[in-house]
Amino acid sequence: MDGRDPEIRKDKVTNRWVVFSPARARRPSDFKSKDSFNPRNTQSECPFCIGHEHECAPEIFRFPSESAVDWKIRVIENLYPAVFRDLQLNPNCDGLVLTGFGFHDVVIESPAHAVHLSDLSPPEVAEVLLAYKKRIHQLSLHLSVKYVQVFKNHGASAGASMSHSHSQIMALPIVPPTVSSRLDCMKGYFEQTGKCSVCEMPVKDLLIDESTHYISIVPFAATFPFEIWIVPRDHSPHFHELDSEKAVDLGGLLKLMLQKMSQQLNNPPFNFMIHTSPLQVTDSMLSYTHWFLQIVPQLTGVGGFELGTGCYINPVFPEDAAKVLREVNLPK
Repeated sequence: MDGRDPEIRKDKVTNRWVVFSPARARRPSDFKSKDSFNPRNTQSECPFCIGHEHECAPEIFRFPSESAVDWKIRVIENLYPAVFRDLQLNPNCDGLVLTGFGFHDVVIESPAHAVHLSDLSPPEVAEVLLAYKKRIHQLSLHLSVKYVQVFKNHGASAGASMSHSHSQIMALPIVPPTVSSRLDCMKGYFEQTGKCSVCEMPVKDLLIDESTHYISIVPFAATFPFEIWIVPRDHSPHFHELDSEKAVDLGGLLKLMLQKMSQQLNNPPFNFMIHTSPLQVTDSMLSYTHWFLQIVPQLTGVGGFELGTGCYINPVFPEDAAKVLREVNLPK
């Protein structure tokens, strides 16, 4: 909105302050990515394509599991892992250094090189989500694993080194600081109100769309312009409790959000992350932890202010971003 004063908002889920300064940008509806990503303009085949399985790191499982050739999804080890699964977890005496133990896997979402996640049908997206679930269950059997992060990088500027549609799973022997901060913030809100901060998130003017089991919103204190959260309607601490019916429902809403974002923002590079609970949580924590999926289009850079303060400047008010995304009409 022209002439709207800046605001500083606090996110009661992440405990992060965000500066909203619309004077720093054009109209919300004019916001477009300058770095659109089109894997269809890149090479036609790569190691992730069907028939090139021998060029990849070892396979963990595939779907369908009985298919020797015509697979739809493959979960494989990362050929260049950030952490190593065959190391012993040996902390030093002061606990400040651990061996680089962990798991780093890749989920190949389609055998075809030029197919985006958003090109898949809702049941096919659900199969990708259920592959995440299966792998998290497998990783949870390792007692040294404390947290599992599922994420997707789409586009080189979003961190993707391969244009073939894929996502990644990392399992760590620690609970990362951003996760700990989020849990502490959720706990504080619950102790003050007796309620879950995610269940209580404001929706008015922030809703983009909804399905039977999920809502999609621009969060009240969105860190990034056109950031989207997909949130289970019912209180749910762990993503890997997802069942098949809810996976299809989530797959449809996730597909819709990716399509709307792509059309409105000129197919931007993006990241999505599943924010879930640590694997080993107490019963008391289950009352205030609630998973959600965050989608972040890469539209603005991070500068010295953000790095120095941990506060971010967002040039688009969440209510304006939600309205723009709500009104995107997709081709039939």
